[in-house]
Amino acid sequence: MDTLGYLAHGFAVAFTPTNLLWCLLGTTLGTAIGVLPGLGPALTIALLLPITYQVAPEASFILFAGIYYGAMYGGSTTSILLNTPGESATIVTALEGNRMARSGRGGAALATSAIGSFVAGTLGTLGVAFLAPIVVKFALAFGPAEYFSLMVLAFITVSAVLGSSSVRGLTSLFAGFVIGMIGVDLQTGQPRFTFGMGELLDGVDVIVVAVGLFAVGETLYMASRRYAGRDEIVPLKGSLYMTAAEWARSWKPWLRGAAIGFPIGAMPAGGAEIPTFLSYAIEKKLSKHKEEFGTVGAIEGVAGPEAANNASAAGVLVPMLTLGLPTSATAAIMLSAFQSYGINPGPLLLTTQANLVWGLIASLFIANVILVILNLPLIGLWVRLLKIPAPQLYAGILVFATVGTYGISQSPIDLVILYLLGAAGFLMRRFDFPTAPVIIGMILGPLAETQFRRAMTIANGDWTVFYRHPLSLTLLTLAFIGLAGPHIWAYVERRRLRGPEHVPGDA
Repeated sequence: MDTLGYLAHGFAVAFTPTNLLWCLLGTTLGTAIGVLPGLGPALTIALLLPITYQVAPEASFILFAGIYYGAMYGGSTTSILLNTPGESATIVTALEGNRMARSGRGGAALATSAIGSFVAGTLGTLGVAFLAPIVVKFALAFGPAEYFSLMVLAFITVSAVLGSSSVRGLTSLFAGFVIGMIGVDLQTGQPRFTFGMGELLDGVDVIVVAVGLFAVGETLYMASRRYAGRDEIVPLKGSLYMTAAEWARSWKPWLRGAAIGFPIGAMPAGGAEIPTFLSYAIEKKLSKHKEEFGTVGAIEGVAGPEAANNASAAGVLVPMLTLGLPTSATAAIMLSAFQSYGINPGPLLLTTQANLVWGLIASLFIANVILVILNLPLIGLWVRLLKIPAPQLYAGILVFATVGTYGISQSPIDLVILYLLGAAGFLMRRFDFPTAPVIIGMILGPLAETQFRRAMTIANGDWTVFYRHPLSLTLLTLAFIGLAGPHIWAYVERRRLRGPEHVPGDA
């Protein structure tokens, strides 16, 4: 009953005219960003982070959440009509969606994508509302040792999931640690990694880092990979509505996709890529129309993965709000926005910042309704966005990033740092180093250091505190399995494929 009361309070916050306008702006902008190939919610939210210095926290996070959900919707349009996924999570949608469009069923593909996103997004948001308080009760049992071990687990799993290899992911994470330690040590008062520069005594602003790596770095990378020519946009043919048979084939994949996507998204090593591929594999196995997969396009192959994509987006919010652990690039950027307001997500956030958290959750329900209205009737408008010239788009992003960053502190040093980090972000993308672990390391690294020091102080310097507590030991064991498990599995597989070695004399 407490949850229902909090939700009612959240709707009272979300239904204010100002917050409704922010929600409409966020969903519209998010849909547009999702449609444009190469852009994504992480880049957009990073670009808009400077508004946190001017806008109330409730409005900012309603805007950011609208962008996040909107990009999940919009990414399917590009995948279906252009065969170019706007987000990595919509790669699976392109497999069947584009084939459906080429077979003259693009309207049905877009419809099942939008409605499935609505169904799964609503179910996922209900999951956030009712699961978050349960996670909070569990998290309140954590002491400093358990929190440190949990952060170690998050470092390992997120770095492995977000990168093409654990080594690259951990390297990016370590870079984030170093950036997070710049400034004055709050416990000793000694400057660290400032190189004698007074401007670095307060540390590097997390917004400057986020905008530099995501907005500047990603834009430079996309511009460097621009090629001559234009992708073919498949024209929409036929009705935008689904037939009764298509409804019958879609509703079960919607529910299965939501059931797969939300729990995986809520895990510390969550994300949207795993549940979308898993949903596609399940739908292909269960479908009675297997001959359509890979040929004319099966509607189940669009409905299930799109539902899993949106449900996992909701699931990502659970560990971020209750434990302060981001499990995706977008969640890491949103966590930096919390820090810019001086708010640390964790078990007490749901009660100490009730207006913010429950207003955000309520706005997600509203955003889902707005997105269905925006995506189905206005599909022709979104397709026209694909004709925006890339040079003007990239130049606009760089100008916006520069002006926004300079507006934070009016410091030229921040602009120097912005473009140095932008160049670093470009090189990281060029050589396949993930950028999200840098933000995660920068935010969670100092927090992990604080929890480590607290645990050691309470235990009088006894290192065994981290494995004497059962929960802490369990978390560290899971972290070790996450780090060493893939290498052990790969070694076992190589031995199995090689077969028993021949020993002389065994003829």
